[in-house]
Amino acid sequence: MTGEEHPLLGLVGMSTMIVRAGDTSVAAGTNDLTVLSSSAAQSLVESACSAALAEYFAPGETSFTESLSIKMLTSVPIGEEVRAHVRVIDVAESTLTFEAAITHINRTIATAEVQRRLVDRISFMARIAAEKIISA
Repeated sequence: MTGEEHPLLGLVGMSTMIVRAGDTSVAAGTNDLTVLSSSAAQSLVESACSAALAEYFAPGETSFTESLSIKMLTSVPIGEEVRAHVRVIDVAESTLTFEAAITHINRTIATAEVQRRLVDRISFMARIAAEKIISA
């Protein structure tokens, strides 16, 4: 099945949060600004991706983020609501590519591209456990 024919192509998701003190750049230790941190923005985008996929998983299937690139255009202070909107723009084998935007009211705060891989939950966790044993 090509990406053009895949039933997940065009799938959308959204996630919302109110910026708290723990979501700021100060809390993340990246600078001294009390605004939405890039790490909190990334988490919001990943949450929107998970929301988009939640009802489409086969039994035992889940996904994880392989890569995420984010461009912070501006930010927002504590107490403001931000929303992440995502859309699947490509499907290649078990990897889904999302385009994303984080908005505050009518402003775009950040844009992102995310690649998530669909995996069998049990097999994935078994591999992680085996890697831990081998590295010990």
